[in-house]
Amino acid sequence: MHESTTTASSPIRHGLRDGLTLFAPVVPFALVLGLAVIESEIPTGLGWASSSIIFGGAAQLTLLTLYGPGAVIGTVVAALAVNARHLMYSAALAPRFSEQPHWFRILGPYLLVDQVFAVVVGRNEDPAWWRRYYLTAGLVMWTMWQISVAVGLFVGPVIPESWGLSFAIPVMFVGLVAFRLDRMPSLVAAVVGGGVALLSAGLPNKVGIILGGLAGVAVATLVDGDKKGSR
Repeated sequence: MHESTTTASSPIRHGLRDGLTLFAPVVPFALVLGLAVIESEIPTGLGWASSSIIFGGAAQLTLLTLYGPGAVIGTVVAALAVNARHLMYSAALAPRFSEQPHWFRILGPYLLVDQVFAVVVGRNEDPAWWRRYYLTAGLVMWTMWQISVAVGLFVGPVIPESWGLSFAIPVMFVGLVAFRLDRMPSLVAAVVGGGVALLSAGLPNKVGIILGGLAGVAVATLVDGDKKGSR
């Protein structure tokens, strides 16, 4: 049986609060993406539609910046590599999804972006509470993302380069990591994963990022298993 630490409170209220809190650092990223849509060879309408078709900022930015004649296959492969981290997200949430209705197991993964994973992983409420929380946080992220990218189409081109909005992307991911550093396994995963990624940064095709993620997950699993075994 799952611990129900917040079952008495509203999952929708919690989902709205957490979704909006984590979306704030995403706004500059959305502006960067809007500018990338304008500057890409993809029609503006289709570029904006990618926000709902793909719903993954890093993959969208990869497609928009690398797309060109003769580079379609390479661009798709690069976007898939960027989103390889979602394999680890899926593995981590598989036990929670197995408790959910069939319709949720089919539709729920569409809303699984970095921010949603950050707020739902590790929560131990009952399945119904968790599902409503997940859907609320995911729909908040989806709605705000569509709006912000649309705004970026108009605002992005007039923002001075001196503002350095491209720095928003790494800052956003640092914020996501900090949000989850509340337990020892999370801290160990961040340190080990970051160290491995840094040491393997010279490998081709950004393989070091994947290696760092795998190393962090593996070590965190071992640490978490040792803690449970010692209880």
